[in-house]
Amino acid sequence: MPVRAEIQNSVTKIEKSIELLKQRLDWETAPHRLEEFGAMIEDPTLWDDPERAQKLMRERQTLMDAVDLAKSIAQELQDNIDMIELGEMEDDQEVVGEAEQAILALETKAAEKELEALLDGEADGNDTFLEINSGAGGTESCDWAAMLARMYVRWAEKKGYKVELQSESAGEEAGIKSAAYKISGHNAYGWLKSESGVHRLVRISPFDSAAKRHTSFTSVKVYPVVDDNIEIEVNPSDIRIDTYRSSGAGGQHVNTTDSAVRITHAPTGIVVTSSEKSQHQNRDIAMKALKSRLYQIELDKRSAMVNEVHENAGDAGWGNQIRSYVLQPYQMVKDLRTNFETSDTKGVLDGDLDGLMAATLAQNVSGKSRADAQGE
Repeated sequence: MPVRAEIQNSVTKIEKSIELLKQRLDWETAPHRLEEFGAMIEDPTLWDDPERAQKLMRERQTLMDAVDLAKSIAQELQDNIDMIELGEMEDDQEVVGEAEQAILALETKAAEKELEALLDGEADGNDTFLEINSGAGGTESCDWAAMLARMYVRWAEKKGYKVELQSESAGEEAGIKSAAYKISGHNAYGWLKSESGVHRLVRISPFDSAAKRHTSFTSVKVYPVVDDNIEIEVNPSDIRIDTYRSSGAGGQHVNTTDSAVRITHAPTGIVVTSSEKSQHQNRDIAMKALKSRLYQIELDKRSAMVNEVHENAGDAGWGNQIRSYVLQPYQMVKDLRTNFETSDTKGVLDGDLDGLMAATLAQNVSGKSRADAQGE
């Protein structure tokens, strides 16, 4: 195919993405597994157990979608290669140009789908809870916590996810002491799980009249929302439920009733809160958040790469850093686990996080440790 080197390079990358998608699917056995699903679905007793039936239908649909995706990318690639050959034969540069642009766009799509195929963990497809807590440092850290909250909300909105603020504690002068969000959408937990850890900011403080550089720390913790298929038992004697008057940044919309709920889990020391208007709703939200935290602990126990934040109680300080955001004296965001870095600090703080997340996700799948990544 007499095409430009750039297009040939894109074709090669797309072919590699297709091959990796097929590997993740175990392509040779996929047709047989679909036949097995078909036979099970035809069983007249299947819906005697609705929960099992629904699980089976979801698994079948997931496999069908994955097979169709690999086939459609391969077909689209071949169609455009054929168009380029046809355009070259007829000396029609407009046709060639359109097909080349389609291949370049397909390269991006194939890379995204290849990455999404890595999100096959037990809870990766679930919605997620995201907690942000400022570290020591007063106003400076509270402002950094608010910047991170904005960053994640913007990232989620770009993904088309639904974002719900569960609770928030305002800083005394600026920013927030803490905030908790529920982020809903396909693979929300799978994407965000790599963000658990301590995030470090270096900048000229806007709160320092001497214009000195300051270093601030904020911790981020991510937990999957447990669905009805995951059973987490909580002993009523292990929890304490308190109600209190919720507070925010002030103003006419502040909730002034004692409707906010705090649940403390004695065995683990986990504390979760919710401050919606309905106390009944808050109990339900807080209990789900607690179960999610307990489930995350179980996931960590099973995982060979235990999340350092949960392992070390997540103190927002030097020891648990996963990423540095340097705004002065130079511009750089660097992930300390993968060594992935970018000078586009504005883009990152505006929610362009996919590159950082993808590097960590690929590292986790490859089985490299944090120390190995740093060594490289």
